This record gives sequence, C-alpha cells and structure tokens, in this order.
Amino acid sequence: MEGARRPHYQVTFAILAAGIGAYALLQSLVIPVLTTVAKELHTTQDAVTWVLTAYLLSASIMTPILGRIGDLFGKKWVFVGTLVALAVGSVLAAVAPNLAVMIVARVIQGVAGGMLPLGFGIIRDEFPAEKVAGAVGILAALTAVGGSLGIVLAGPIVDALGWRWLFWLPGALTVLAAIGAVLFVPQSLSRGRGTISWMPAILLSVWLVLLLVPLSEASIWGWGSPKVIGLLAGAVVVAAVWVWSELRAATPLIDMKMMRLPAVWTNNLVALLIGVGLYAMFAFLPAFVQTPRAAGYGFGASITVGGLMLLPSGVTMFAAGVLAGSLTKRFGGKALVVAGCLFGTVSMAMFAFAHSQEWEIYVATAILGVGFGLAFSAMSANVVSAVPADQTGVATGMNANIRTIGGSIGAAVMASIVTAKLEPSGLPVQSGYTTGFGIMAGVLVVAALAGLLIPSARRPRSVAGEAAVVAQAPAGTLATAGDAVTGETVGE
Repeated sequence: MEGARRPHYQVTFAILAAGIGAYALLQSLVIPVLTTVAKELHTTQDAVTWVLTAYLLSASIMTPILGRIGDLFGKKWVFVGTLVALAVGSVLAAVAPNLAVMIVARVIQGVAGGMLPLGFGIIRDEFPAEKVAGAVGILAALTAVGGSLGIVLAGPIVDALGWRWLFWLPGALTVLAAIGAVLFVPQSLSRGRGTISWMPAILLSVWLVLLLVPLSEASIWGWGSPKVIGLLAGAVVVAAVWVWSELRAATPLIDMKMMRLPAVWTNNLVALLIGVGLYAMFAFLPAFVQTPRAAGYGFGASITVGGLMLLPSGVTMFAAGVLAGSLTKRFGGKALVVAGCLFGTVSMAMFAFAHSQEWEIYVATAILGVGFGLAFSAMSANVVSAVPADQTGVATGMNANIRTIGGSIGAAVMASIVTAKLEPSGLPVQSGYTTGFGIMAGVLVVAALAGLLIPSARRPRSVAGEAAVVAQAPAGTLATAGDAVTGETVGE
C-alpha cells in the first residue's frame, strides 16, 4: 500500500526542523551587526533598520496566505517553495552591493514565514496521533531558540568569516533542507475546500503594512507625528474592511468563525502580548550589555560576549519546548501558558531592577527561556487541537503572525522609551532601560491574566484518546478537540 511507502515521520521531522531552524536564525542574526551592515553598505543607522522591517513585513503578510494555500493545494510543495525563497533571498543578501538590494533580499526571505504553519500542518497529517503535541511543541520552541542562537552566533561568525556569511551559512542549510523535503517529506492527503480569496489577501497585506511601518518608524518620526497617526488610523480602517470582506467571502483566507473560538482568540491574545515582551528584549538587551561601563551601567561586552549572555535563553527555551508535550498532557496547555508568562514576568523584572552583575543577566535570560519555551509550545498545541485539520495552517499561521505583530509593537515602544532621553555621549540613560523592561514585565502580567481566559478541557481518560481527537478532528466543523473530549459544542 502507498501508506507503507511513506517516509518515517522522524525523517520528516528532521527536515522540517532544519528548514524552520534556518528561517529562525535569519530572523535575528543581523540584529547585533546592523551597525556593521550600515557601514559596509554605506547607509545610515536609521535606514538600515529596514533590513529588519522588510523581513518582518514580508513574513507577516505571507504567513497566513501560504498557510491557506498549503491547506488547499498540498503542504509539501508549498513548504519546498518557502525553502527555495529563503535560499534565493539568502544568496541575494550575501552578495548585496547596496541597501536597496539587501531590502529586496530580505523581502524574499520573509516569504519563508509560511513554513511554520505548513510544518505544523504536515505534522498533524503525517505523525502518529500521540506524537503530534510533542512535535508541534518542539518546532514552536525551535523558532524562539533560533532567535536566541542567531544573536549568540552572529559575533563569532562575523569575527571569523565576515558579516556576509550570516547569510551564506543559513542559505546552505536551507538548500540541504529543500533537497531533503523534495525527497522525503510526503505529500499530505488532507485538502481544504474552495479557492483563495484574493481581495481579503490584498487587504490583509495593506493593513499590516499600514500598521507595521509606523510602529517600526515611530521612534524616528515621533509617536505624535502626522505620518504615524495617519498610517495607524489607515490601518484600523483597512483592517475593518478586511474583516468585513472575510465575513462575506465564500472561501475566506481566515475563517472569522474559527478565530472567534475561545481556544483560538485567547491563545492569539497571549501570543500578541508575549511577542511584545520577547522582541523588546531581543532588540535592546544586546545594546544594554554592550554599553560601556563608563555610562554607569552595562558591561562593555563585545558582540560575541553579549550574545553569550543570551545563550541561556536558547538552551532553556529548547529544553522547555521538548518537555512541553508531556507537561501539557499532565497539566494542560492553559496551565503551561500561564506559567510561561509568569516566568517571563520574573525575567523582565530582573532586567529592570537586578542588572548590575553579569550573573544576574545570565539567570534572567535562563528564566526567560523557560517561560517562553513553555508558552510558545503550549499555545501552538492548543491552537492545533482546537481547529479542524484543513484549517491548521491558517490557524497556526495567524498565531505566529500575531506574535510577530506583537514583536513590532514591543520593539517600537521599547525604542521610544529607551531613546527618549540621552546622555551627552549619545547613549540612553539607564532609567530608559529600567522603565522599558519594567513596562514589559507589566505586559507579561497582563498576558498571564489573558492566559486564564483560555478554555480548560477536562483531562481525557487516556493520552491516546486525547491525541486521537486532536488528529482526527473532522474538517469543516467548528468543534474543537477539547470540546469533543468534554462533550461540549461550540456555538456560532
């Protein structure tokens, strides 16, 4: 039978992990070296931030669209397409002679944002039912770990090989993953119905651009500037039109009925708030530890040493992601999300008020990794188990996308706080960091409270029974896996 010839799920998982790992690395490898890139490409520090913004915009737009395309036409070849885009974008970035070409390359790389929901969908289609939650948790944690490792590895790579190898190395890994995906990732037999509704897709792209551009530039333009206010107002209007078009579409890009499910919207709210805190930390903790001691704070760390101070977060994040599957079965996804947010709160509070010694930074980043590793993995598993199989790509894609949008908000808000008052040397005053990280601790408290709104399903009679419900949720229904277990139904 054909099913007997399908590749072993562990081989499939290794290929998915390699591709998603390369994508995750490219999210953060450039963060510690933007100043170097600006000098090499003969541009300004303000302009070079578009190396991050372009990537973020592209990923935010393409993630839900490609998730939907994969659900409709088959996840394997769409996943391969995202790997090809990542490889092409990496090569172009590695040889970019100026900022314009670099930005185009980063836009092409951002297309690969769609590989995360596609990977989740492939896991749900191909893995044994009892392995789904654990595999989803590890992949979700891998995206966050890649963000940490990118910052850690950037310094040694630049010192040994030069900054352009920040793109050559992930590009080579991506090519290998693409070849492996063609040879060993099976084509999913599950298919959604309908077609792509392009008007909602266009409107989604427009309102995300209108939202993310002013949030990324607000620290430069000013939060009260006409450009920022006008673009944000435009984003609200276009987002309202987008929701209206989705509700009227015969085959919506994002099923708004699905998005209203308690298990979906609550996890998305938590993802937004966690994204705010995570990206604020990634964007500004390296700058804090690299600040010369003469400023009265900071450690004068090099790019490499500063990255090492973030290494504990990557290690503990991955460990938490690996354990999250079994912990979810024992305590439930809701408990893990809330616990993860509380761990994150403790970490942010340490960044704000206990940052005079290097060991405090190491401890705080380790605690942060535990918290976000648990929360990311549990949220992804919650969403996967809450929607029909043919909606997995879109639902998980939106959860990841909302986290990215939250990250844009967090980085922009943190930039405005930290740079509001500068020393004569041009460095931010210490109180800017203290206030910023303190606010992020408050955001994560709100995230923990939002996590309490996540529906709790009674524990099933057996783990196998729960996994079977998750894996076999019928397409085209609004019943969640948790509701099926508890015998409850979801109203319109």
